[in-house]
Amino acid sequence: MIIKLENIERTFNKNINVLKGINIEFELGKFYIIMGHSGNGKSTLLNILGLLDLGYTGDYYLNNKLTKDLSLSELSNIRNKKIGFVFQDYYLDEKLTALENVLLPTIINKDISSKDAKTKAIDLLNKFGLDKRTNHLPSTLSGGEKQRVAIVRAIINDPDIILADEPTGNLDAESEENVMSILKDISNKGKCVIMVTHNTDLIKYADKVYNLENGVLNEK
Repeated sequence: MIIKLENIERTFNKNINVLKGINIEFELGKFYIIMGHSGNGKSTLLNILGLLDLGYTGDYYLNNKLTKDLSLSELSNIRNKKIGFVFQDYYLDEKLTALENVLLPTIINKDISSKDAKTKAIDLLNKFGLDKRTNHLPSTLSGGEKQRVAIVRAIINDPDIILADEPTGNLDAESEENVMSILKDISNKGKCVIMVTHNTDLIKYADKVYNLENGVLNEK
């Protein structure tokens, strides 16, 4: 077990209860999919898991440590080294090449030199079929290529946890299958992959599937 949530609740504007008593555990080496329609709290839950939203009540344990006991600098270090983020809209810097985008998370990672980071980034881009796109700007890449760059950026620091928010929402069928196969392979290699989506066709890739409805999470 790498993550354990106990009675997590999230309320906005004092009376909008988005998450209601979430209890769940996540393990390394498994691919989790959380289903649910828009507005049911999927992204809110993912933001809490990613330590981006700290306004919740309840207990969040990461590697058996209670995250509310950690300092802001410790949380920032965890986000940089232990958690990788993949989003539907890629969030690539349009002024940077594919390689430069991938290298962004390594800039503040003191555990890897800039030379080693560049070598690793190029190797990963090659592995994901982007060897001819290394020096291209995002505007010249297809949707599938952008998402693969985003995945490489997410794993460049070798995080234990990959959080994916509708990562195939903007992709065609072929690119969707490619991205899902990559995420599945990442989980098979010992990482914890947690993805939120409303696309029921993707649950075939998951080891466990949950449904989030009206703030309540249940295993399917």
